[in-house]
Order: sequence, then C-alpha cells, then structure tokens
Amino acid sequence: MNRSPAAGKAVQVLSIIAAAAIATLCLWSTGVFDPWELKTWDWRIRAQAKKGAATEDVCLILVDQASLDWGKNEFGWSWPWPREVFAKIIDHCSRQGVKALALDLLFFEPSFYGVEDDRALGKSIADSGAAACAMFLRKHDGEKSDWPVDLTGWNFRIDGVGGWFQSHNPGGVQYPRASFPIPEVTRSAAILCNVHQNPDSDGVYRRIKLFNRFSGRDIPSLGLGALFASDPETPMKIVQDQFMAGGHKIPLDSEGNVILRYRGPSGTHRIYNAANIIRTEMEMLMGHAEAGAETADLKNKYVFIGLSAPGLMDLRSSPVGGAYPGAEIHATMLDNLLSDDFVRETGLFFLVGSVLASSAAGAISSFLFSSSVAIMLYGLILMGLPLAAGLGMYAAGFMIPIVASEASCIISILASLAVNYAVEGRQKRFIKSAFSQYLSPAVIEQLIQQPDRLKLGGERRLLTIFFSDLKGFTSISEGLEPEELTTLLNNYLTAMTDIIIEERGTVDKYEGDAIIAFWNAPTDIEDHCERCVRAALRCQRRLAELRPVFYDRIGKEMHMRIGVNTGPAVVGNFGSNMKFDYTMLGDSVNLAARLEGTGKEFGLFTLVSEFTRNEIKEKFAYREVARIVVMGRREAVTIFEPMFFEDYDSRKIVYRQFEKGLAHFYKGSFDDAVDCFKAIADDDPAAEAYIDKCRELMEKPVEGFDGAWVMTRK
Repeated sequence: MNRSPAAGKAVQVLSIIAAAAIATLCLWSTGVFDPWELKTWDWRIRAQAKKGAATEDVCLILVDQASLDWGKNEFGWSWPWPREVFAKIIDHCSRQGVKALALDLLFFEPSFYGVEDDRALGKSIADSGAAACAMFLRKHDGEKSDWPVDLTGWNFRIDGVGGWFQSHNPGGVQYPRASFPIPEVTRSAAILCNVHQNPDSDGVYRRIKLFNRFSGRDIPSLGLGALFASDPETPMKIVQDQFMAGGHKIPLDSEGNVILRYRGPSGTHRIYNAANIIRTEMEMLMGHAEAGAETADLKNKYVFIGLSAPGLMDLRSSPVGGAYPGAEIHATMLDNLLSDDFVRETGLFFLVGSVLASSAAGAISSFLFSSSVAIMLYGLILMGLPLAAGLGMYAAGFMIPIVASEASCIISILASLAVNYAVEGRQKRFIKSAFSQYLSPAVIEQLIQQPDRLKLGGERRLLTIFFSDLKGFTSISEGLEPEELTTLLNNYLTAMTDIIIEERGTVDKYEGDAIIAFWNAPTDIEDHCERCVRAALRCQRRLAELRPVFYDRIGKEMHMRIGVNTGPAVVGNFGSNMKFDYTMLGDSVNLAARLEGTGKEFGLFTLVSEFTRNEIKEKFAYREVARIVVMGRREAVTIFEPMFFEDYDSRKIVYRQFEKGLAHFYKGSFDDAVDCFKAIADDDPAAEAYIDKCRELMEKPVEGFDGAWVMTRK
C-alpha cells in the first residue's frame, strides 16, 4: 500500500525525534555534558543574582589583608593572631546584640600564647551564648573516630534522618573521622558545625551539604548551626526530601546537598573589616561609647567571622567570583534558608521530557519547511528557547538542564537538514536525469552544419540572458509522487520552452524547475534584447493562463520569477573531452541570475537590468524599481519591471505614485517616501518592500547613502 506524503512526513519526523532523543540521552549518560551544564548554571546564577528577603540579616566580619597589615604594624601580631584578639571581636558582637555568631575559624591546636589565651577565647564564646563554632569532618586523618566522652549535652537532632538515610543511602554524608576544636572552644560553643565542604567537579562551590553524620550524631553545616545557635529550640526534621527547620522548608538532593542561590559577588552581604571591629571594641573599653555607632547595625544580625586575606587559604571559587570567602558561602546558605528561596534541581523525568520536547521541536522543522536556510534559521531561534526557559525556571527556583535540550535540538535540526537534503537531492537528480540531454534545436542545427564545433572551447559574444525559477518549488515537489512531479514539470517546461524557442532563444539547461536560456548565440540575432524580454512577458502570461489548471492538480498556485540581463559573456562547449555542454560563463550571466533572485526582495516576478532596457526603450513599457548592488558586484545597477503597454496603462496611477516615492527614497527623504508608498502598499508589493526598507534605514542610517539598495542574499 502506498503511503501518503503526509504519512511519510509523520514517520520522518517521528524517526528524527527518536534518533535525536536517544543520541542525546546516551551522550548525557556518559557525563559529557556535565562541564558545560555547570557553566550554564553559573551563567544563570550571575544573570539573576539579587538580594533576598533576609540578605540584610546576614553579615560578615573578615580578616582581610588590610587587617593583617594593621595587626602587624600596630601590635607586631604575626599569623595566627592571639586568640584574645578574636575574643575581642566576639565580645564586641555580643555587646552590639547580634542574634548569633558563626565562627568559620579552626582552633584545633592550643594557642602559641599560652593557656590563658585559649581561656579568654572560650570565655568570650561562652558569654556570647549563641556561637556556632567550626569542627572538621574527614574521610581520613581525623584525630578522632568516636564522639569525645567529655562532650556531653549535645542536643542537635534531626527527626526522620534515619528513614531518609535508608531510602537514599547517601555516600557523602557519613564521615568516619573528625577534628574537634580545643576543649575551651568545644565546651563553650552553642553548637559545633562541620565546615568541610566539597566543590563540584570543576572546583566551583555551587551547593553545600546541609548536615553530616559522625559517630551516630547529626552535625549541621555552619549556616544551619547559626540558625540553631540563635534558637536551640528550633525543630529540625526531614519529611521525604524536604528539610524542615522551624517554619523553613529546604529542598535536599539524594546526597543531602542544597543548591545555593548566590546573591551577587563577594560583598553583597555587608562585610566588616576585622581591624575596625577590634579598634572599635578597644575604644569602647576605654570609655568611648560613641565609637560603637559604626557597628550598631550588627544588632539582631547573624554574623559570620572568617578569613579573606589571600594568604590565609580560605578563598573559594564560586559562580559569582573566583575569590569568594569560605565564610560567605556559609552565609549565603543561611541567607537562602531564612529567605526560603533555595534552588532545586529537576529530576530524570524532567530531563527526558525536555529532551523529547526539544527533539520534537527541531524535528518538526522538516515538516514545516522545505528550505535548508529556513530550517537553519528556525533552528537558531529554537536554540534560544532552552536558554530562556533556564532563566525563567531559575527565577522560579528550579535548575533545569539546558545543554541536553540544546544538544537534542541541534541533533534534530541537523538530522532534519540531512533528510531535507536527501529528499530534495533525490528529486533534483530525478529531474536532471529526465532533461539533461535536452538541447536547443538551434544548437543541434549548428552542430549538423559545423561538426568541427564538437570540441571544447568558446567565444566572447554579446548575449541577452534569461533566468527563471518557480516560487516555492521545493514545497510543491515534496507533496507529489515522482510520476506526478514529472508530468507537472513536463507540462510547465514545455509551455515555457515553446515560447523561448519561438522567440529564437537557446535553452542552456534546466535545473529542476529553473530554465536558463540566452539569445544571440550560437547564431546572430539582431533583435535579441527585444526577443528575450518579449519571451519573458509571454511566459508570464502563459503561466497565468495555466495557473488554474495547475491549481486543480496540485492545490497550489504556481508563480515564476524571471531575471534578464544583456552583456558580454563567453559562450561555447565546456566540459571534458568525453562529455561537454554548450553553455555560457561570465559576470553578465551572474547578474541575470541575481536579478531572478532579487524579485523575491520586491515581490515582483520579472526584472530586467538597465543594460537590457537601454537597448529597447521604445519596445515595451517599464517602471524603474531600484538601484541595487548585488552580491559579487560593486557598482549599482538600475533595474526595471518590463510590461506590455496595455498592462502599464491599466495601473498607471499606481506606477506614477511609486515613481514619486522612489524619487524621495533616492534623495534619502525616507519619511516622504513612506507617505508615498503607503498610498499604494495594498496594490503594490514593491511599495510595501520599500516601506520596510525606509524604516530600516531610519533606524540604522547608512553614512553617505546614495539611493542604492544593497542585496544581502543571492
């Protein structure tokens, strides 16, 4: 049973969808897209980074290079500073009424300055009453593998964590070893928090573990610990894949990670210089209460104390900057928690669905368009959709796959182009095989009379050249069976060729639906310009007569574009010793071909160059269409639309109005030109084209405009 063209197209589209989707998912499974996908994450994060509802509630005190230099110059402090210095920072935060402190500082070894230094730090931490301090969980080399026996009263607990572990079996949450801070810090802290976090595969920190497990206990990250330190009664639990911290809901992935929504580059959260904090505390201790005005904003804030000096090794690579303080990553996590706007990653089902959708959107181009150029333009537009969707979904709190969607789109578009090329190529080969042996009777007669011309070589002659092509032929041909297409082309080409032969033209060749012919070779024809133009006008009239007949057969109207030019060309036999064609070469030939294509720009079907029109001004009526610069030429060429006199008279008012608009256009008076063209735009496609061109030139003026219309396509 013969399959209908529509059914064949449907099978073609479905095949492309399946092939593109399978190829994309196979590539995705190898991880080849991962580095690129992570880069798109960074792009989305940077593009939409902005402050959240709680950004102003989180701030940092950082030991930067300026603080190190100040300590060295004023007090001779080398790094690490005496712990009494950090005690002063903590005391000042307590004095100013902070909500909680989060110390992203490792106090694993006793102070170089003696036990009293450690005790001073421990006392300040204890007096603050709400300090989350750092411990370090490790896979190897940690000093402890069990919970310290003297660390009692640990009351941080996550309800439901056991069930979550059983259902997900996360590999990166449980740690076998740990390093704890010195006893003075351990006993004084409201909570100990794991500050060890791992970046993504490219070294960028885009997500953070919300909690870890060690020796049967739940250990929060520093940001979560700061929330707990501010209110130890905050209930913590996991319900399915949601972590509940009081009234806050946090989406978890299968490894216990949360995706961070960065607010902007480092400094988006307010940063206080550690040296300034220390100076302020010293001044207040000396009785200068007014000094505290500079840090009054610390009241009721979550304060993270950390390092940002390059030599202190706590700068991290983030999507919003390559030198991002580690403490600010933890601060971002708490900001997201308080703002309730964490980003969640979509799952496998969404990935498969988006790949199928992108594959379908690309594959349907082979059904919608017959032109390869149209398919490519459609593909370029289509490739922007995953990017737009990625931005939109990120704003809504979802990180969707972009690269896989882009890949499936590209694969399906390339497959559509390949199929389109194969189908169109098969049709073209069929057409060429049917007509490749066709020769003009004039050429045959010339060869009979002069057999010695059956050799390679040519001569330079003045020719009038004719190029024609059917509008939308590919879409017409794809809807027909080969036999139907052959019959249609035979009827059309026969009707047009008869007229060309009657006017003593030589048919050079047929290229599918295109006819290429010339006059004044191989025999001399004195009135070759007149005959060629008349043949063009007669062909248009004949096609108009046949149009209803063809419409009844194929359900589409057939229109033909013709370009005519007169000029010198080399004409003769070209090819090999075994096979050659009698044809023509030269710039004049190229110009005729460009004029046929130029008709698309103006919505006109017959155009002649000034070189042809100047030879036979009085034989036909003309209207000037444009001065154009075609691809491959530097000089502008004036082109005309020829017609029989009676056709001109029937539309004289339209053409005279067009002339007025054209005069304004040549002078660069685009507003006046638009006014003239608007009056006839409904009746004249060329006027409509000029309106668009005028507006384009008004928006993007061309320096030294001389009235020429530069063609950007063949």
